Amino acid sequence: MSAVRNWLEEIGLAQYANAFEANDIDTDLLTQIDDQVLKDIGVSSAGHRLRLRNAIAKLAPRSITEGISEVPASSPPSQAERRQLTVMFCDLVGSTALSVRFDPEDLRGIIGAFHRCVTEIVEGFGGFVARYMGDGILVYFGYPQAHEDDAERATRCGLALVERVPRLNQAEELHARIGIATGLVVVGGEVVEHDIVGDTPNLAARLQAVAEPGQIVLAGVTRRLIGDLFRLHDLGRQTVKGFAGPIEAFAVQGVAVTESRFEAARRGLTDLVGRAAESALLRDRLREAWAGAGQIVLLSGEAGIGKSRLGAQLAAEVANEPHTRLRYQCSPYHRDSILHPFVVALGRAARFAPEDPAETQLDKLEAILAPARIAETAPLFASLLSIPTGDRYPPLALSAAQ
Repeated sequence: MSAVRNWLEEIGLAQYANAFEANDIDTDLLTQIDDQVLKDIGVSSAGHRLRLRNAIAKLAPRSITEGISEVPASSPPSQAERRQLTVMFCDLVGSTALSVRFDPEDLRGIIGAFHRCVTEIVEGFGGFVARYMGDGILVYFGYPQAHEDDAERATRCGLALVERVPRLNQAEELHARIGIATGLVVVGGEVVEHDIVGDTPNLAARLQAVAEPGQIVLAGVTRRLIGDLFRLHDLGRQTVKGFAGPIEAFAVQGVAVTESRFEAARRGLTDLVGRAAESALLRDRLREAWAGAGQIVLLSGEAGIGKSRLGAQLAAEVANEPHTRLRYQCSPYHRDSILHPFVVALGRAARFAPEDPAETQLDKLEAILAPARIAETAPLFASLLSIPTGDRYPPLALSAAQ
């Protein structure tokens, strides 16, 4: 196996090995590669080009001249750092049975496709693939880049993975199972780069072993951090190897239908302190609007400064007064979904349930539309909500812009 092919496998981009070899790109040419060269040899994905450039930048001069399979000299240990991480352990179900039925080269292709799928989805949610371990993958959320919602990101990533892996175009249907845990770890210091010290990765691996195929199992700390954002099933306390006492475990069943991510994530509000002037301004603007003078108020500020909390306070103060409240909420996880806030609000208004078949969803949609115009509005809203209309309505003969 060539050094370049070996390197591409290590970084999870083995699908480009033939392109590198066909274009005679060997180890001594890697440092001269730029974006245009990658495009010329067929790397069309901007994300994959970026990952390749980042991986090339990390290659030590010695590894370029002596072969990438060489281990570069270790650098001086960095300063150890305590951080809270959410750790995901993702495993390919039934890999032992696959190894019996498939030729080693075919099995390598299956596991490579699994690795590529997981890597692409993890990076989309801001996670970091720390290590490939045969048919398992260790992922961090909160390192090297921390986010305020790393536990939520990990859970959404897990849902995307268990949905996507069975759709991989392989010789047979694949399934993943996932364990997720959150806790304090130590990063850096004397350990190998990107390795962490603490029981959190061990707990994530043990919970993965508890999970059924296509299931995500969370530890208790992760469950508390995600609040009511997801539909969960309490698996009770599980006895897992290496831990003194039973461990809380929860199976993720899907995303919850919530009107406010802020309230769902926090499971109750504390008292509002130090925002009397801002609250008074909001009340004044609301009274002026109710008196007939239309108002628009924009709350702007850094994440965590209390914007959503101010809005929740105003809603609580006027809860007993007659009014109609319309709430549309954007999401960083659906920035590529057209009109996502309106799709969610319509689904909530129609009282869609996750288990509703298409016929039931269409019935519920029709029930909230004006009867006089239902023939022209129902197909439009059904299309927006991705509900197939079957033979009930003729197909829409409209362009995307229309």
